[in-house]
Amino acid sequence: MSIVWPRFDIRILTLPSGSARVARLPNPVFRAEVGNSQRALSSSKVSTPGEPSIHSVFEKVTGTWQYIIADPETKTAAIIDSVLDYDPVGLAITTRSADGLLDLAKKNGYKIDWILETHAHADHLTAAAYLQRQLEKTQSHRPQIGIGKRINQVQENFGAKYKVPKKEYEPVFDKLFDDDEVFEIGNLKAMAIHLPGHTPDHLGYKVGDNVFCGDTVFNADVGTARCDFPGGSVESLWESTRKLLKMPDNVKIWTGHDYPPDNRAEPMPFMTVKEHKEQNKHIKEGTTKDDFVTMRTERDASLKAPRLLHQSLQINIRAGHLPQPNEAGTRLLHTPLKLNTESF
Repeated sequence: MSIVWPRFDIRILTLPSGSARVARLPNPVFRAEVGNSQRALSSSKVSTPGEPSIHSVFEKVTGTWQYIIADPETKTAAIIDSVLDYDPVGLAITTRSADGLLDLAKKNGYKIDWILETHAHADHLTAAAYLQRQLEKTQSHRPQIGIGKRINQVQENFGAKYKVPKKEYEPVFDKLFDDDEVFEIGNLKAMAIHLPGHTPDHLGYKVGDNVFCGDTVFNADVGTARCDFPGGSVESLWESTRKLLKMPDNVKIWTGHDYPPDNRAEPMPFMTVKEHKEQNKHIKEGTTKDDFVTMRTERDASLKAPRLLHQSLQINIRAGHLPQPNEAGTRLLHTPLKLNTESF
């Protein structure tokens, strides 16, 4: 079922936990030792000569992979797709996941230059603004929050839907990347790659033989991301997957989420281009564009809206900044209501 945007609304306001070490095993299986916690957070580090050091941190509640990528020579680093924890029952925002990233950066002596978003997420809240504020206190400079230049379209769309004042979303991103723009993480060259489909603003970040693809391609037994958000396009997602699969076979595609099926116990942060071409159930070799468009369209029609859709979008178009308090000192978010009668 496609997402419906009700006209009626009320206003409401509204983690990481124990740790698990994940090791890369052949083709591609993961093993983890999970600590005693309600919400397991798994992390791993990959480092190859001439390549970035990559820390992958899994936030279990939203199924989100967060990344710290660092230049081993200068210890300069970027954080990609961070999570701000939100409890929809208690209407509480907490910072345990983000604090875990800060602790990891501090432990490794990293200087964070970039806080990068692949897109305006609809399934979790970004911790970008919180991380920026905390890092500004502890290091000699303020890291930039970066996202693709088409975020303006998304901000205008959802700003209007949720009545977000323009002054709360127009100045919040420090860097809007052009397509294929090259930037630096220490001595490493990085490139912002436009990967539309899931959303129109969607980017991937290529660093060495690694692409952080956000919600474009998931692991092979999960497939690809949905395209039924405003501005989403199944045809565009197909072209984005072609762009990724044309890269050399050894390139690692680091996914933004993982939802392990029953026959796989633990989340995986990446698979190679070769593995996707051979195994990805939505886009492997032999799949035609027509096959993909039909499959993805039918599947999207059957999906429910993400659990944190409304909260996520209102925070994320603000780059993680919270709504300004009202006259009573309360910060409010809009939550649309679905009504099955006109009697109201």
